[in-house]
Amino acid sequence: MNVDLAGLRLANPTMLASGVLGYTAETLENIAENGAGAVVTKSVGLKPRDGYANPTVVQASCGLINAMGLPNSGIDEFAKEIRSAKKVLQVPLIVSVYGFAEEEYATVARKAVEAGADAVELNVSCPHVKETGSEIGQNPEILAKVVMKVKTAVAKPVFVKLSPNVTDIVYIAEAAVKAGADGLTAINTVRAMAIDTETTMPILSNKRGGLSGPAVKPVAIRCVYDIYERVKVPIIGCGGITDWRDAVEFFLAGASAIQIGTAIALKRCNVFKTVARGIEPYLKKKGFESVNEIVGLSHRS
Repeated sequence: MNVDLAGLRLANPTMLASGVLGYTAETLENIAENGAGAVVTKSVGLKPRDGYANPTVVQASCGLINAMGLPNSGIDEFAKEIRSAKKVLQVPLIVSVYGFAEEEYATVARKAVEAGADAVELNVSCPHVKETGSEIGQNPEILAKVVMKVKTAVAKPVFVKLSPNVTDIVYIAEAAVKAGADGLTAINTVRAMAIDTETTMPILSNKRGGLSGPAVKPVAIRCVYDIYERVKVPIIGCGGITDWRDAVEFFLAGASAIQIGTAIALKRCNVFKTVARGIEPYLKKKGFESVNEIVGLSHRS
């Protein structure tokens, strides 16, 4: 069940996705104790940000739509949580960072690593905050500059979280890898919205948000499959994973590990243990000795 992600050693291939319970050292420790092989924090920026007013989350029949607005305390304050988490965590700690310019990404990443982060994940795919997130992740030239700037600022692995809200995600993935990305996370949420039929108005205060949960899994699987055919760095699959079968499907498509987010709200924190416990019997039944042996297996002739 051990996997290697650009030098990060995970006891099992399940990870906490960014933005879900990654707010404090205590919640990160709780996720790790519930079986996650690694944890990714919420996205943090250079300065504190309040985010959007409520409502910021709406339940859909097929998942959740959220527009939080990247609320965070800023990297200087959040560094305290990183240091506290490193004292208790027995799994890799990956800090998700965002910025409004390449210099901001680099500064936040450097401060996160100085505080103890084992790696950073670049949020270049948030679908509901202007001038950052997907506006960077949709432009290969700007994305490349961000990745290169961060790579010069830190000596830890740099992962790039990709947006599905693009014409060609493979083109974007190739640009990130060419610029030096050590790995890719695919995918972030899909642009979506919900309207209240009684008030006739959009439900979210930001009107538009990002859809996560089971509905996006087929989209995420396709993205991982396509990216795997063109790049040689580890891919972390993310999107709609609720059980071990979902995880295995991502591995077969080309993911070396998977991230779980919305399923925590649906099945609680022990989803990491249940997913990991289901993968191991599958491997034994099929005659495989490790997760690595099934990564990309669906691409065989």
